Amino acid sequence: MLLFTGKGGVGKTTVAGATAVRAASRGQRVLVTSTDPAHSLADAFGTVLGDDAGAVPPPLDWFDWPVGGCLDAQQIDAQTRLERHWREVRDYLVAVLAWGGVAEVEAEELLLLPGLDELFALIDLIRQVESGRYDLVVVDCAPTAETLRLLGLPDALRWYVDRVLQPGRRIARAVRPLARGLQAPGGGVPVPDDGVFTAVERIHHDLGLVHELLQDPKQATMRLVVNPERLVIAETQRTATSLALFGYAVDAVVVNRLLPDAIDDPYLRRWKQRHAEHLATVRFGFAPTPVLTAPLLEDELTGIDGLLDFGTLLYGDIDEAAVLHAQRTISVERDGAAHVLRLALPFAVKDDLDLHRRGGDLHVRVAGTKRTVPLPSALRRLEVTGARLEAGWLEVRFAPAAQPTAVLGP
Repeated sequence: MLLFTGKGGVGKTTVAGATAVRAASRGQRVLVTSTDPAHSLADAFGTVLGDDAGAVPPPLDWFDWPVGGCLDAQQIDAQTRLERHWREVRDYLVAVLAWGGVAEVEAEELLLLPGLDELFALIDLIRQVESGRYDLVVVDCAPTAETLRLLGLPDALRWYVDRVLQPGRRIARAVRPLARGLQAPGGGVPVPDDGVFTAVERIHHDLGLVHELLQDPKQATMRLVVNPERLVIAETQRTATSLALFGYAVDAVVVNRLLPDAIDDPYLRRWKQRHAEHLATVRFGFAPTPVLTAPLLEDELTGIDGLLDFGTLLYGDIDEAAVLHAQRTISVERDGAAHVLRLALPFAVKDDLDLHRRGGDLHVRVAGTKRTVPLPSALRRLEVTGARLEAGWLEVRFAPAAQPTAVLGP
């Protein structure tokens, strides 16, 4: 599975579409989908896309895709996914808001929480991956901020389920008969039934599967699409830090819309110099992650033929469906009696880093992004004895607690 995100506007959609078309043209069974509310994927293909995966025809001068290859595409219907996964929870929360005096229509609007549609889209994608129907699943993600919030949800929901859901379910079972007995004629506070808790547990389980898939660099990876602009590159670096913090691997960076060498207009000379400087910055900063480049084209790029040409221009001899750079973002290494937890944090600086331990969790905050890292059982029995940030890696040292020295009397 390949996920594309970035600050490249429709550029990331174009790169995602071109990757999918090129893979299908080389005999791969491909699904390309969008979790971006803008739904630019249909515009890139120049065709209508629905909620269900539908076949995309090959280039105009082709009879069909090569033997074994196919290309399906879809644009997720957020409301349909919301009804399928969130109905029990929504109905209960609507009842609570109605009890508080909020009209049902207004309550429904309030419960359309940002990110839920993208969340359920990813849950559906895990089923597509597990079905075995496709060799490659390409995802055009939402812009950077929304994607980071989305990818952080599994950790947040795990904390909620472990600390709130299970105790809440026991309490609800205990008070439900009492609440019904004391219920006033006008109705008392609604108490959630088992269906509500089951729905949240089901979502938690499905999110766990998504999380496990996306954190395996052999099965899934992120590709960042960036325009050669200083502010965009700075944001992409922060994105790479946040992705690594959550355990997601980046296997390539695509620098899009570079001015071609053939352009030698004096008016654009300064822009070409800037583009060259920014490209060098990306290559140096993200090394050894591969950096792919794509030029600013002469015209707008739409349709299957245009996407296929663009994919060839972008990848050349590179296998677009392969993991271009595999690297674990978190590891534990033995050092004598101690253990060292290593967490990749590219571009992080010490002043933006906050680290503390609470029970069996390690809390890490980098530049406003926070992750709760559950510690392996082998580390929970040890104490944190030191930490350092060096060469893009946070190293936290764990060692056995110091034993008190016995003092013998005279």
